[in-house]
Parts: sequence; C-alpha cells; structure tokens
Amino acid sequence: MAMSHDKSAGRSHNIESDNSSFERVEEFKYMGTTLTYQNYIQEEIKSGLKSGNACYHSVQNSLSSSLLSKNIKIKIHRSIILTVVLYGCETWSLALREERRLRLFENRVLRRAFGPKRDDVTGVWRKQHCEELNDLYS
Repeated sequence: MAMSHDKSAGRSHNIESDNSSFERVEEFKYMGTTLTYQNYIQEEIKSGLKSGNACYHSVQNSLSSSLLSKNIKIKIHRSIILTVVLYGCETWSLALREERRLRLFENRVLRRAFGPKRDDVTGVWRKQHCEELNDLYS
C-alpha cells in the first residue's frame, strides 16, 4: 500500500513493479489490523479500546477482589487487558489525542482495580489521582 498525505494522490492508478500490477486500495486488513493509505488509526484505537473494555468486564470480578494483591492485579492488567488494547500498535503513529485516549482508558481500569483511597487526614474516600496510580503501577 502506498501512503500519502495527499487525498487524491494516485487513487485511480495501479502500482507497477517487475511486470506485475498491484491494485491500489484505500485500506486493507493485515493480521487483524486495518491499515489505511493515510495511516488513520483513530478507528483502530477505538476498536482496541472497545475490545479492551470487553476484556476488562470479563475479568472485572478478579480485579475488584480484595483477595488478590496489587501485583497480581497489575499482572492481569498487563497480560490480558493491555495486550488486547495494544494489538497491532506497531503500525500506529500516535498523536497526543490518541495517546490521551489510551492513557485515560488505562487510568480508568486501574482506578477500578485499585479502588478508592481513604484520605488519612479527613477520612473521606476519594478516587486515586493519576500520580498515585503511576506510583502503584510503576
């Protein structure tokens, strides 16, 4: 597939190489990943997040269990959920918007897994901040 930023670049032409002609297409699926001629990955990330969300819901009881340690929960997250979300990410060129969407998903899953935190001073339960999640997850 030939990629271009120009939307009209060579749409009607085929690619010729060594007496062979290859049809020019706007997108194709390769090993479960949809590649487009302009390298749009928004739909691919959306699909990965949807699959990751379904995967999270299948292991939700395990992740919210107080019987499992934080290390086990992190291993479940890394080995099951993240592998589903990031499948095919080698072909992605991320903009800040997509990076932010992935980070928000990860923080949401980790907040659900680790639960709220009780403030030592006030005794009030609150959601964990991103820095606290990074400390737990690192």
